[in-house]
Amino acid sequence: MSELEQEQLPVVAILTIDDEKDLFRGNRENFVDLLQTGKEMGFLVYIVTVKDLKLDARRIIGYRYQFEQNIWQQEWFPLPQVIYNRIPLREDEMQPPVIKKIVDLVTHPTIRLFNPFFFNKWHLFEWLKKSRTTKQFIPSTQRLTTPIHLGKMLHKHPFLFLKPESGKAGVGIMTLRVNPTKALKFRLKIQDKKKNVSYKCATITKLWTRIRKQASQHNYIVQQGILLASIDRRPFDLRVLVQKNGKGQWDITGVGARVAGSLSITTHVPRGGSIDDPEKLLTSIFGIEQSKRILIRTKNAALIIARQIERGSGQTLGEMSMDLGVDASGGIWFFEANAKPMKFDEPHIRKRSLERIFQYSTFLAKPSG
Repeated sequence: MSELEQEQLPVVAILTIDDEKDLFRGNRENFVDLLQTGKEMGFLVYIVTVKDLKLDARRIIGYRYQFEQNIWQQEWFPLPQVIYNRIPLREDEMQPPVIKKIVDLVTHPTIRLFNPFFFNKWHLFEWLKKSRTTKQFIPSTQRLTTPIHLGKMLHKHPFLFLKPESGKAGVGIMTLRVNPTKALKFRLKIQDKKKNVSYKCATITKLWTRIRKQASQHNYIVQQGILLASIDRRPFDLRVLVQKNGKGQWDITGVGARVAGSLSITTHVPRGGSIDDPEKLLTSIFGIEQSKRILIRTKNAALIIARQIERGSGQTLGEMSMDLGVDASGGIWFFEANAKPMKFDEPHIRKRSLERIFQYSTFLAKPSG
């Protein structure tokens, strides 16, 4: 890389929040990978906390990783041109000083921030319902409001998912099935932090009481259950990483597959789910030709959905991971998008995902970006 090219590369800061014990919060392994990739690509990149990011200063305190000594070191850095938001938790992001700093960054004349906030599940479905091109991928979804509304949904769809609007890693998700031929016709399955709990009851009133107790103060959505394609009676979904490239356009970074654990409601790996090859799984069910068509349709759907989510959010977005399901007839369904994607375990996807962050940062920092 020439000196001229190096001079044109923006200073990139990774935003998190401070921590009394550990200097700052967040996934250390991810931060090290980002700093390593940035360094290899010729960028000046560092970690900064919301507290230390003083927007009226010329230099600010940040953290760099010393690979030789295996330690984090505090240093002075120039103010960044691009900020990558990796504040780890929703509750961190909802603190008033953090909200204020993010709002200040969104309107800042020289600093570009992308992915300012976590997504809310209800908002995602509202945005996607507004477009004819994305509406087709959405299972019937409503807010969980009253037992009467829940009963109506069950009448239309005897299999439902109940999901917290601001959930993470599948915690608090419930499934609900109705079998009118049985005395205890409602069956509720709850995915807790460590285990699954099943509950059977005869009336919608008792069911509602149990759901409200589980949901506590959290807002929930209720969604039509989709019977996904499965291997050995274990359903799987496709995990798609969509990022903007060096031209500022949405692109597919990679597609992985996650197979549900034998007792799990969801396909999350920490809950017994496993990583697999999407092409292999699809081919075993649909055959070579149809599986190729399904993968192409999945990628096209992910790009259309990403554009509509960005449009709906009104914010500058640079990446998101998506959970897309394929049903038994090859239909594609959207379940979830995450504005702070977890790292992909597939090495080729991981490498490209790290590089794309910096390619897009270069685009963002251009005067026309």
